[in-house]
Amino acid sequence: MFFHLQHMMTLPPACTREVIRRVAQRNTELNSFHRVRGSDMSADKSPLHLQAADCDSLLLDNQLCFALYSTSLMMTKVYKPLLQALGLTYPQYLAMMVLWEQDGLTVGDVSTRLLTDPGSLTPLLKRLEGEGFISRTRSKEDERVVLLHLTEQGRALQHKALSVPGCILSSSGLTMDTLRELQARLLDLRDHLQQSL
Repeated sequence: MFFHLQHMMTLPPACTREVIRRVAQRNTELNSFHRVRGSDMSADKSPLHLQAADCDSLLLDNQLCFALYSTSLMMTKVYKPLLQALGLTYPQYLAMMVLWEQDGLTVGDVSTRLLTDPGSLTPLLKRLEGEGFISRTRSKEDERVVLLHLTEQGRALQHKALSVPGCILSSSGLTMDTLRELQARLLDLRDHLQQSL
């Protein structure tokens, strides 16, 4: 537990004395522990000093995960008005892009592409079907398999969505080459993380 002296000065006297007492007691305990263990730590490398320095690794702005998470939030916010004009949510847009690439896929195929669970994808696909963008039919070979097909309305939606990538590029403030390089690095990171699971 580390307190800056300036913070202590703002505390009531009784509270300040208690804080000083606790810090002193903690220092005594730590110093005794390291003497027993034969540690030769110098005064400028006390446990409290090292602990404060090591805490830099836990600062929020030093976390790659938060940089990715917060950037994803901003990206989704930029997408929102663009996709609202198409009548889509962001997850629905991703599913539609998969089908625009290849029509007639199974629910399992789409969930694999989107790295999601088929069960969580079903409600989304039902909504797309309700909007008239896709149709869902049982496979004649295996009724357990659901096939997804674009409707005429769903195919027409692809043409309306052609302006979306350009709007995202403009909002990013990056060049196309820089964006592609960033995307490649992120995909490489994702693959390594996936392999570590």
